[in-house]
Amino acid sequence: MVVAWHWVFTIIVWEDDGPHATNPIGFTTGLWLVTWLLQVMPLFFYVGGFSHLKAWEKASARGEPIWQFTWRRIKSLAIPGLALLLTWMALGAALQSVYGWEWIGRGVTLVVSPLWFLGVYLMLIALLPIALWVHARADTVVLVVLAGAAGAIDIARFRYDLEWLGLVNMVLVWGLCHQLGFFYERVVNARRSVDWSLLLAGLFGLAGLVGSGLYPGSMVGVPGERSNMAPPTLCIIALVLFQAGVVEVIRPAMQRKLAEERWARASSTINRFSLPLFLFHSTGMAAWLAVRYLVAGENNEATAPTAGWWLTRPLAVIGPLLFTLPVIYLFGKQWIRGGRGTRPATT
Repeated sequence: MVVAWHWVFTIIVWEDDGPHATNPIGFTTGLWLVTWLLQVMPLFFYVGGFSHLKAWEKASARGEPIWQFTWRRIKSLAIPGLALLLTWMALGAALQSVYGWEWIGRGVTLVVSPLWFLGVYLMLIALLPIALWVHARADTVVLVVLAGAAGAIDIARFRYDLEWLGLVNMVLVWGLCHQLGFFYERVVNARRSVDWSLLLAGLFGLAGLVGSGLYPGSMVGVPGERSNMAPPTLCIIALVLFQAGVVEVIRPAMQRKLAEERWARASSTINRFSLPLFLFHSTGMAAWLAVRYLVAGENNEATAPTAGWWLTRPLAVIGPLLFTLPVIYLFGKQWIRGGRGTRPATT
């Protein structure tokens, strides 16, 4: 979902200081509603919490210490992410030195910007020993405390214009999404009414927060608006409850689909390529745009979506995909998990 969103809905606008990224949300009335389903970062951290819990249970049964387990998982993500970041920094510095492109810094920033997610995810893995410890002792109380603290941060931030306080919610809000994943099996085994309760609680929470006028409706960044993502706000807590409820409501149907061989194979393939695809999708997109600019000129993209732009959206993935696959083949094969025909991994 993240890769498709970036490839399909990113609009590059060239200004005096270089390329800037925007999206159609700010230009199209009511389109922000789709971000309540398509902004899947909260859901990813939720799934990550469950994944880490199950992986730790297996590691603990083998006698592996928690700190060794945590460090092993940090290395598995930090090494490829850091390698990509350093490569682009070196490439940007070389291009600026040789060609004098003053805008290259902004270009590099756009390419590596998706790595913010890995930074937050690594932070949550580093905090995993603490998260597991408080989960074992306080259970659901942890979720209530995190939500209450996040709300207090929002109040102080908005009331007293203390924008820097929002950084605290990078830990509290994303930590809650991750901590909620520890309860996944409990939610799965609960009555179906719990699924709808989660969905409706999150939906009403989102409607109330957005309707208050204090929070924007979009769950992705829109230029000129306060962001619900950077830093995260109470809206993201409501969003993860809503999305967790949606997942549970559709889970039985999805499980029946995944029992079919073709869907199981498709899911397995996506899982195998997920890390290198995420790491290199913006690199492939940058290469695709560079070729387009060489052919059609630098400012060849509309600053606002037109009818023609919308009509070409189903085709927008083709160019970035064709340029991303060779990058994965050259630099990302070592991070492709599993083998041909494997079932989706749960850890």
